Amino acid sequence: MATFVESKYGVAFCILLGSLSVAFSDVVVDSMVVERSRGESQSMSGSLQSLCWGSSAFGGIVSSYFSGSFVGAYGVRFVFGLTALLPLITSAVSVLVKEQPIRGQNILLNGGFLESSTNSITQLCDAVKQPNVFLPTLFIFLWQATPQSDSAMFYFTTNKLGFTPEFLGRVKLVTSIASLLGVGLYNGFLKTVRLRKIFLVTTIIGSALGMTQVLLVTGLNRQLGINDEWFAMGDSLIITVLGQVSFMPVLVLAAKICPEGMEATLFATLMSISNGGSVLGGLIGAGLTKLFGVTKDKFDNLTFLITLCNLSSLLPLPLLGLLPEDSSDSDSEKNADVEMKSN
Repeated sequence: MATFVESKYGVAFCILLGSLSVAFSDVVVDSMVVERSRGESQSMSGSLQSLCWGSSAFGGIVSSYFSGSFVGAYGVRFVFGLTALLPLITSAVSVLVKEQPIRGQNILLNGGFLESSTNSITQLCDAVKQPNVFLPTLFIFLWQATPQSDSAMFYFTTNKLGFTPEFLGRVKLVTSIASLLGVGLYNGFLKTVRLRKIFLVTTIIGSALGMTQVLLVTGLNRQLGINDEWFAMGDSLIITVLGQVSFMPVLVLAAKICPEGMEATLFATLMSISNGGSVLGGLIGAGLTKLFGVTKDKFDNLTFLITLCNLSSLLPLPLLGLLPEDSSDSDSEKNADVEMKSN
């Protein structure tokens, strides 16, 4: 993409290839985190996930700080070329990872690769069929599959409000900082709170805060003395903090329900199902965008689209019973004290 790619199909192929490459390393990192989370409390599991996503958010801050200005000053191809070199750092860091090799027969030499793959798929299906895995996975999928109006809002901010690439880079910087704040908020105050309670509260508050986009669309923010750019930054900051806080329990839950020996496979499957829910939500949102007649130049019904998408995010709440009845760390400590006294 930094050199000779010209067609949209070439761009799509390069994006697919890059995403596939990142996915491999992402699965390995996830399996390491899940393996270290096994047997630990919800608080410790939350701390591990916070460390990973905090690091990701910090990287997002660094890249967002330069992305918009670099695109404006040097062009898109220069940015693609520069960012193509950064994943090589992952290869260098992998040398520092300590792992215990498994000694045994080489399944490739013994012709058992197909049989081993079949057994892995069978174990994965058996694990997903278990109620303590299937029901939470179903909730995560439905929670992510609610319709979204992000694409319509992007066209509104760029075509209607005239936000420049440099300003959008600043917004990205703000959202990256907000993600880091969200991770810190969860790690500092919410990692011991019951998962059902976090999902309930963050979903309700997120639905209410999402309605603030209506103020931007209708121009009420300007009547309140807040210009569009400052309002968009503040709105993105608040919503991203809450979104990160609500997403952290998904990672903790996925790590907790992974059985031993299938950390990478099952966690990657759960995240794929979660991402599949997001894709479905985007498709439903695109269908609603077309139904309401919202285009890149016409935004008459954008207010109704935003309202419907935010209200629909409340639909999965009656299914909170699908999540495991987990106990907070404080309850676990109390039960441990009771057992020690009884002994």
